[in-house]
Amino acid sequence: MFCFNFNSSIVEMKKHLVVIGHPDKKSFCYNGIFKTIVRELTRYKEEFEIIDLYDDKLHRDRIELIKGYKKLVEWSTHIYFVSPVWWFRLTPKTETFFDEVLTPGFAYKFIPLFGKYAYPKPFLSDKKVRTYITHGAPMLPVVTLYLNSVKLRLVMGVYTFVFGWKLSRWRKTKQFWSVPFVDAKKRAKYLRVVKNDIRKDLK
Repeated sequence: MFCFNFNSSIVEMKKHLVVIGHPDKKSFCYNGIFKTIVRELTRYKEEFEIIDLYDDKLHRDRIELIKGYKKLVEWSTHIYFVSPVWWFRLTPKTETFFDEVLTPGFAYKFIPLFGKYAYPKPFLSDKKVRTYITHGAPMLPVVTLYLNSVKLRLVMGVYTFVFGWKLSRWRKTKQFWSVPFVDAKKRAKYLRVVKNDIRKDLK
């Protein structure tokens, strides 16, 4: 879909996909970050779809569910992932989304180099992606003792394969620290970051 801007040039309409990976609707991920994204997109009358990974029950036809997810990924121009960190990974449903939706042949393929070596060619490099990850832990031990492993694995081990490497992939994967223990003022600051990001995307 295309529209004209005030300079009479043709611009592509933005289509936003919001993927929420938290089962608790009272959580900061859901009630804070996810709802802030949806509220901003609604406020500016943007076109968007939601994938609520914990509302999509596994008793539904899984094959059809995955096909539907893939169609939404193809449809979107912007994708927002929201998930807490559990055991130094994202939630099981979020990880399953990566495993079963962002599959070889759909999201990437390996290009042979020589011998046993190949590199991943991304098929979704046109997507603009933002990710918001919440931690129960403070920043210092995660980025030092654990080498920032959650973000490193996600950006280099998932996003680089399917969305391609850009420095912005790293910058737009944001981590919010000590979420269960910070005060309301700090949480409000986190949400201002989200709100400002969305408004940047809408310009």
